[in-house]
Amino acid sequence: KICNDNSVPIVPFGTGTSLEGHVVGNKKGIALSLENMNNILNVNAEDFDCRVEAFVTRKQLNEELKDKGLFFPIDPGADASLGGMAATSASGTMAVRYGTMRTVVIGLTVVLPNGDIIKTGTRTKKTSAGYNLTNLFIGSEGTLGIITEIHLRLSPIPESIMSAVCHFPDLESAVLTAQEIIQYGIPIARIEMLNKDQMEISIDYSNLENMEKKPTLFFEFHGSEASNKESIEIAEEISKNNKGTAFKWAQTTDERNKLWQARHDVYYSVKAQSKNIKVYTTDVCVPISNLVECIRFAEEEIKNYGLRAPMVGHVGDGNFHSTII
Repeated sequence: KICNDNSVPIVPFGTGTSLEGHVVGNKKGIALSLENMNNILNVNAEDFDCRVEAFVTRKQLNEELKDKGLFFPIDPGADASLGGMAATSASGTMAVRYGTMRTVVIGLTVVLPNGDIIKTGTRTKKTSAGYNLTNLFIGSEGTLGIITEIHLRLSPIPESIMSAVCHFPDLESAVLTAQEIIQYGIPIARIEMLNKDQMEISIDYSNLENMEKKPTLFFEFHGSEASNKESIEIAEEISKNNKGTAFKWAQTTDERNKLWQARHDVYYSVKAQSKNIKVYTTDVCVPISNLVECIRFAEEEIKNYGLRAPMVGHVGDGNFHSTII
C-alpha cells in the first residue's frame, strides 16, 4: 500500500527459474521475495484439491502427496514455485493430458496494488457466481497483484505408467505422427519431440544408451494396464505408418526418470556445448493442424540464416522451442 501511494514498483520473486525476464528487478523499485511463504496449507485427498502458499515448489508438493495416491501434474521442467507457475500460466510435458496451470488452478489469494487482499474461486467444480477473476491473474506475471496462495486441482497417480522412444528418418514424419496420435484421440500423457541436432546433444550430455541420432518422439502413457495396452497398440501403428522405428521401452522407474530428465535438461545440454554460450529460446504454440507447416518453416529459416538451433517441443499440444545458440 505504501509503495502504491508513492509510485514505487514491486517485482515479486519466486524461484527465479523462468527464462522470460519478468523477474528482472527495477532500480527504482523493490524486489519482493516470497521464499518464506513455503507452507502446504491443506490437502483434501477425497476432493482431489489442495491449498498452498506461493513459494511451495511442484517437487515439494508431490513429495507431500505421494503417500496419498495423488500427484500434481504440471511439469515445466524446473522445480518452479507454484505461485510463479500460476503467474506465468506455466505449461509442461504433460499438458497434452492434464492441461496447463489455467486448467488446474481453481482459486487464488492475491494482494492487489492498493493493499487489498482478495480470494478468488471456490472449491466446487461449477460456479456461476461473479466474475472469473482467477483466470484474470493466471498469466498476469505479477502485473495485477501478488499471488500469495494457490488452490489447486490434483490428479490420482495412474495405475500404470509406461514410457518409450521412437526414432524417425526426418522431423516431418515425427511431427506428423504426434499430430495424428492427438487427432485419433489417444489419451497420451506426454509426447515430446527432439530433432536430430538436439538428440545428438542429449545423447552425449545425458548419457542416453541405445538411442539413435535421429528425430525422436518421447512417449508416456498413463492409465490402467488394459487401457495403456490399447493406446500403445494404436500409437505404434501410427508411428510405423510414418516410418518410425519400433518403440524402445524404459523398463524401470529409474530408466523412465532418466529419459525425462534428459528432456528437462535440454537447455543445459545446449549451454554445455562450449564456454560462454548464450542461448535464446523461442516459444511457439499453434493449432495442432498447423504444426508440421510451422516447424518446417522454422527449420528452413534457421538454415537460411546459418544458425545452429536445436529444436524440442511439447508437440502434443502444438508447442515447440528453437534454442538458438
